Amino acid sequence: MGIYILRRLLLMIPTLLGIMVVNFVIIQAAPGGPVEQMIFQLEGHDTGGGTLGGIGSSSSDATTAIGGQSQYRGSQGLPTEVIEKIHALYGFDKPAHERFFDMLGGYLVFDFGESFFRNHTVIDLIKDKMPVSISLGLWSTLFVYLISIPLGIQKAVRHGTAFDVWSSAAIIIGYAIPGFLFAIILIVLFAGGSFLDWFPLRGLTSPGFEEFSTVQKIGDYFWHLFLPLLAYTIGNFATLTMLTKNSFLDEINRQYVQTARAKGLSESRVLYGHVFRNAMLIIIAGFPAAFISIFFTGSLLIEVIFSLDGIGLLGFEAVKTRDYPVIFGTLYIFTLVGLVVKLISDLVYVMVDPRIHFDTQGK
Repeated sequence: MGIYILRRLLLMIPTLLGIMVVNFVIIQAAPGGPVEQMIFQLEGHDTGGGTLGGIGSSSSDATTAIGGQSQYRGSQGLPTEVIEKIHALYGFDKPAHERFFDMLGGYLVFDFGESFFRNHTVIDLIKDKMPVSISLGLWSTLFVYLISIPLGIQKAVRHGTAFDVWSSAAIIIGYAIPGFLFAIILIVLFAGGSFLDWFPLRGLTSPGFEEFSTVQKIGDYFWHLFLPLLAYTIGNFATLTMLTKNSFLDEINRQYVQTARAKGLSESRVLYGHVFRNAMLIIIAGFPAAFISIFFTGSLLIEVIFSLDGIGLLGFEAVKTRDYPVIFGTLYIFTLVGLVVKLISDLVYVMVDPRIHFDTQGK
């Protein structure tokens, strides 16, 4: 196992490098970069990104600080020296390959640079937004698994019954309707929309949260999380439930289960002593994708709808404003976390079924 872990850790390096190269090329090739946005702002156009780079709030202030020559159409009204200084400000006075290797050098020590538009380092921005995404990702993943696995097992055991049919109908509805639409419905029904006003609509805490007692803080925290977590859970439990059911059905029909029953073992002992371990392998294999999807990819719309300032919203705004340090920094962290979680899931494989030995693969 030690050799396997070492091999996987070493393979992370070229994988991470390859992903960063592809992302760098694609993002750098996209039109409307920070240089063009700065030029547009200096010429009096509204880029939607606010003050760029902390240069100043007016075009005259920024013009005194920056300048150059550019192929951008927006540069036609600015002096050449101004355009050159804009390129130097964002590092575009260097060749692309040099900028890429400078970026990688900083990433080795987790130095992601400073945001072009927020006057904060990328790592500080990520630390500031991470608690929101961690809260949503971890709790929603926990609830999805706590609901989906028992439900999937019961559907497998009671396959073809009325319970299976009606629960399948509910699962199909949950799968067909996206989580963000459930979020809107929940707001309309329970957060001061057209009906009830039971839950807050913004943030994770109430004003004066620091003065609350421990019990009050816990209650207030989950009071704010209830609707976002419910929207997450409804939008993500369907696939895992059906995966669990089909996995258990496949194992229940195998010969060793019939043999165990013939020996007089109870149905509970057969199900949880023999079937559970084998059927759960495929569930464990899907955990990294489920976690990353909920933790990062699936968080954007929910965060916007419930006004939660997390990683998803940070990444979206960075792409919109072409804030390259934030884009690359978040992509690097997302990729690294995904690779590590995948390795962890392989190790859990062995914990669930000791018969698996990765060190023997390929021999």
